[in-house]
Amino acid sequence: MITDRIDAITKIPETHRAAFLPAPKSVKIELTGRCNYRCGFCALRNREVQPHGDMDWSLFTRVTRDMKISGVREIGVFYLGESLMAKDLTVAAIEFLKHALEFEYVFLTTNASLLDESTAERIMAAGLDSLKYSVNAASAEQFAEIMGVSPKYFFRALDNIESTWRVREKHGFKTRLYASSIRYDGAQLERMEQLLDTRVRPFCDQTYWLPLYSMGAQANQREAELGYTPTAGNQGRIGALREPLPCWSCFMGAHLTADGILTACCFDADGRFAMADLNHVPFMDGWNSDKFQALRAAHLARDVTGTICQDCVAYR
Repeated sequence: MITDRIDAITKIPETHRAAFLPAPKSVKIELTGRCNYRCGFCALRNREVQPHGDMDWSLFTRVTRDMKISGVREIGVFYLGESLMAKDLTVAAIEFLKHALEFEYVFLTTNASLLDESTAERIMAAGLDSLKYSVNAASAEQFAEIMGVSPKYFFRALDNIESTWRVREKHGFKTRLYASSIRYDGAQLERMEQLLDTRVRPFCDQTYWLPLYSMGAQANQREAELGYTPTAGNQGRIGALREPLPCWSCFMGAHLTADGILTACCFDADGRFAMADLNHVPFMDGWNSDKFQALRAAHLARDVTGTICQDCVAYR
């Protein structure tokens, strides 16, 4: 199940508590930095200049070949942006990863609003192993407040979750279907449970809860406006929360932006956590760059004072 995979990535074994590391098991690649939502809790909305372009295909094929040779086993075809803003690129990326490079596991997280039946069939036929939905509002009114877009997308996403299940069952695709939800507070939990029971869980293989992340301390002002308190750093999922230091993101899973920047943070919207530019260096050189090794050493010492991580809510 998906929670087993999440827990395996967020738990740092003793073999990976070092500054210089072997290739990570998993990498998330941002096919596009664009998103059709403006979520109040997401670091993406804090980008000074919102991206308009998508990842160059030659860059994608080169870095993923490099990752495969280096020992990476899983690729997520998403990062901060909504990958289905670039549907053809997403389908092509999945096909390339599964059929040309034969990665054992390719996964995608989406807000589901753009996941019409045709798109669902295309990405599953391409070989996608895991499709996860982010479902983070219990009503259309709450959706409009938090996601910052028309409530019509709330209903559209829920309809798409149901239709995707039916497409999978009709064609017998192997893609596993999941959903995650942020648990904001006690009252929200009851409202979310009702929505999940009626509109989401019947059409998923598993659902699970996430804490409200701090998004690298980039979304704190908006979180305060909405009345929500973020958890420290990125501690994984509720039920298997990890200590914020050392942060697993620096050790267990790489993250690549649409313009080729390898970053140390799951929520790096503005490039503050850039460790290397893979337009100019091989993947493993970036993964073990001097900057990355120095940052990992600080995390292992549990003292990130003076590093780019010092302002994260985890360390205040």
